[in-house]
Amino acid sequence: MTAEEFHHILPSLPKEPGVYRYFDKNGILLYVGKAKNIRNRVSSYFSGKPANQKTTELVSRIHTIEYTIAPSETDALFLENTLIKKHQPKFNIELKDDKTYPFIVIKNEPYPRIFLTRRKIHDGSTYIGPYSSVGKVRELIEFVQQHLPIRTCSLPLTPKNIAQKKFKKCLEYQLGNCHAPCEALQSESEYMENVSQIKNMLNGNLQSVIRFLKAEMKIKANELNFEKAAILQKKILYLENYQSKSTVVNAGAINADVFYLIRRNDMAFMNYLMVRGGTVIQSNNSEVATKLDETDAEILATLISHFRSMLNSDATEVIIPFPIDWVADGIKVTVPRKGVRFQLLEMSRLNAFHLMQEHQRKQALHLKARQEDLPNAILHEIQKLLHLKNIPVHIECFDNSNFHGAYPVAAMVCFKNGLPSKKDYRTFNIKTVTGINDFASMKEVVYRRYARLINEHADMPQLVIIDGGKGQLNAAYESISELGLTGSMTLIGLAKNVEEIFFIGDQHSLKLPVNDPALLLIRKIRDEVHRFGISYHRDKRSKGTFKNELSSIKGIGNETLGLLLKTFKSNMGIKEVTLDQLEKLIGKQKAKLIQNYFKIKGEG
Repeated sequence: MTAEEFHHILPSLPKEPGVYRYFDKNGILLYVGKAKNIRNRVSSYFSGKPANQKTTELVSRIHTIEYTIAPSETDALFLENTLIKKHQPKFNIELKDDKTYPFIVIKNEPYPRIFLTRRKIHDGSTYIGPYSSVGKVRELIEFVQQHLPIRTCSLPLTPKNIAQKKFKKCLEYQLGNCHAPCEALQSESEYMENVSQIKNMLNGNLQSVIRFLKAEMKIKANELNFEKAAILQKKILYLENYQSKSTVVNAGAINADVFYLIRRNDMAFMNYLMVRGGTVIQSNNSEVATKLDETDAEILATLISHFRSMLNSDATEVIIPFPIDWVADGIKVTVPRKGVRFQLLEMSRLNAFHLMQEHQRKQALHLKARQEDLPNAILHEIQKLLHLKNIPVHIECFDNSNFHGAYPVAAMVCFKNGLPSKKDYRTFNIKTVTGINDFASMKEVVYRRYARLINEHADMPQLVIIDGGKGQLNAAYESISELGLTGSMTLIGLAKNVEEIFFIGDQHSLKLPVNDPALLLIRKIRDEVHRFGISYHRDKRSKGTFKNELSSIKGIGNETLGLLLKTFKSNMGIKEVTLDQLEKLIGKQKAKLIQNYFKIKGEG
């Protein structure tokens, strides 16, 4: 969109707060942004010289602008965050979704279990997290189990099953790690009191847990059960010592989210501390690749929204290193210069700084690594992700190509050791299929390729990629089966556009992260077969190799023929349309020539 074109739509843009969205000419979402004043913010992209090349590239692609007015800046903030996470626009900051982070779940069931999970489902269970480290989650669960007995079995402990005495206590009871609710040796109310204290512990409220254990110790002492009282006293001392190590400020003084951001060129490094009752109960680091000329304040505001939403934060205070344009109802934003809040901010700064140094160290090591080692590492990753028997040192990829739904051909590219092996590239003219049938065409070329390799006693690939969905994948598999090659290679389908990976017989696809090196190599191979197939097709068209019976009609040129095929897909489609439809597309005179041709051919 040019500046002149934009000024025509400028009066239609509102001056209210909200979210604006930029789309390209194909309707693909490029960018989502929020604004206090939508008109002013959008205007800034088209007035003056863009700040950098990325912004210039974005503006050159904008074809359509859409917007949503929000009641307040807070609503605009949440809407922007939701849209970015859902659509991951090309020019927005990439935010890692929480699906890969581990949670601690307190299961919604009688005598709830507590365990690690990566799947957050809406079943009434309580999820605490997510956490940035699996090791941290396991450490927390082990810590909990040491101090508050909880069952680790998966028995269905319904009142009916317990009453019918279906279960027997296990070794965990003998070790003192469980009080055997399975045999009704612990009531559900007592068990749930332990669960309540575990929630307090996981949320950093250790004082509540310490008070609970002190009350239990007093009861045991009054019962003259000094052995159990001594065990409880050791747990209390351990928790008090743990809290003294974890507490950065006075216990109970601060409940806040602390954020620190460091910017280096196109990368931003952020640390987030969740502080509850003066204790840091969770820490997350995040590396962000910036896409446009976002300011530090804009990046930090986006990350605050993302992390608070992802972690379901209930803190009413946010502590940050510099002022930002971020508003949320009921949330106090603090930029401290001294005191305990500044101490927390300094702790967050040290973590962000360490993250940046580690990133720079890895970058330096990566530059030193031998270039030839990189493809090999990615092939190992593909083997692991796709569960292949062998490292896929030999990969082949097939794609069908046609022109406006006509003139089908196919192409195959070959990659060896992660690099193109152009001497092994092949093209195919479709021989056995009449009309356009991508499934039958794919079956034909796959059969021809591997029948020839069998006859030549040549090596077979470990991985074969079919550019298409389940239909084309199944067609290719039919040929592999007919040739007796089942099990000697792995076939996958790469769905167009969405880039999902399909296996034979699987109901669901495999979705790899968009920047995963394995997916990037698979995508590179797919793009190469596209390029090779289209080049071959274009070359044949330029040489006049393709012939169509309609091109023999005097007065019907290639441009008209291409338009007809693009609209009606095939000669049969052209034959079946009405004269009125033809006239609207190519005019009366040419429409009569086409219709007369089919009439004469039918009489012959």
